[in-house]
Amino acid sequence: MPQTKTFDELAVFGGTPRFSRTLHVGRPNIADVDGFYLRLHDALQRRWLTNDGRYVRQLEEQIASHVGARHAIAVCNATLGLQLVAKAAGLTGEVIVPSFTFIATAHAFSWIGLKPVFADVAPGSHNIDPAHAESLITPRTSAIAGVHLWGQPCDVEALSAIARLHGLALLFDAAHALGASHGGRMIGGYGLAEVFSLHATKFVNALEGGVICTGDDALADRLRQMRDFGYDDRDEIVSVGINAKMDEASAAMGVGNMDCIEELIGVNRRNWLAYERGLQDVPGVRLRTFDRNERNNYQYIVLEVDPAETGISRDVLLAILEAENVSARRYFYPGVHRCQPYAADRATSLPVTERLVERVMQLPTGTDVSEEEATRLAALVSEIVQNGPEIQRRLAGPNA
Repeated sequence: MPQTKTFDELAVFGGTPRFSRTLHVGRPNIADVDGFYLRLHDALQRRWLTNDGRYVRQLEEQIASHVGARHAIAVCNATLGLQLVAKAAGLTGEVIVPSFTFIATAHAFSWIGLKPVFADVAPGSHNIDPAHAESLITPRTSAIAGVHLWGQPCDVEALSAIARLHGLALLFDAAHALGASHGGRMIGGYGLAEVFSLHATKFVNALEGGVICTGDDALADRLRQMRDFGYDDRDEIVSVGINAKMDEASAAMGVGNMDCIEELIGVNRRNWLAYERGLQDVPGVRLRTFDRNERNNYQYIVLEVDPAETGISRDVLLAILEAENVSARRYFYPGVHRCQPYAADRATSLPVTERLVERVMQLPTGTDVSEEEATRLAALVSEIVQNGPEIQRRLAGPNA
């Protein structure tokens, strides 16, 4: 990202930031503060702070009901959730994953001795390209792990057909996708299992946490044992396990936010529509859209910035916004396949991913951002782009 003091030097916007406070990507939603304190006090009074407590069970019931899953298994985070699924399913060798994802998707498998093999994303979708994923299958492949990026579903049908044809497990990193649907069916019931994140940055959070959803009874039993050191219902050790349990404080936060999930989605949708109105005519800036025939959570305001049309790069736009008290972020630079320790295979070329990581950025939303602020921020992005050629000229310096 360009090193700038402030963009006052460019004489574009003047010396006072447009926003008097900093707007951040990923500020936590806390929908029910008083209710959280009451639940936390109850847990403290009962001295039941972990080990499958009342609020963990309530949260599991809420999420299973919301997504229509037979089983929801709460865990301390989604990364461990992916690892538990991989272990419980007996995966070995290689797992095909998209490179255009958060690093945790690859780390989850790598940490337990599996090799992530990186697929490109389909043009226009930001999600794993089924055809490219199929081309990567070898005798060592045991699974495909799709990612419902931005809460927008993968091509579930194509991936399912490929997994069946090649005898592979199919699972989904659904970290972004709670509250979203595909084909009229809620995400949470596809593949062998789907793993949601309830990290603080997610629109429904449990301070920190994750939930595994599955329709497989035997798998659910193994997952519940494995998250608690391998104990079964009779308090006997029946398998190798780990401590991946969610605590009651986290669950208490999750319960309150799940109670308010439709309100939180409403705030996200309101802000997304404000951005849509403000950015629809800005050349070179494309706001990721949602299928309005499906249920969506609208939790990500994702832009693709085309420097050929805007006159400035995504990173220059981010730097200017930072000077205006807007902490926007780029994603998922430089692509997981180019990150250490995965960059050893320099021959890997994923052209769609490599193009996207230079263009994609995210703007603030959620309950910490008002509709008026979203409208003003969209207008600021528009103004920056209008001044793009002049900004680029000034950045180039007098001798360019």
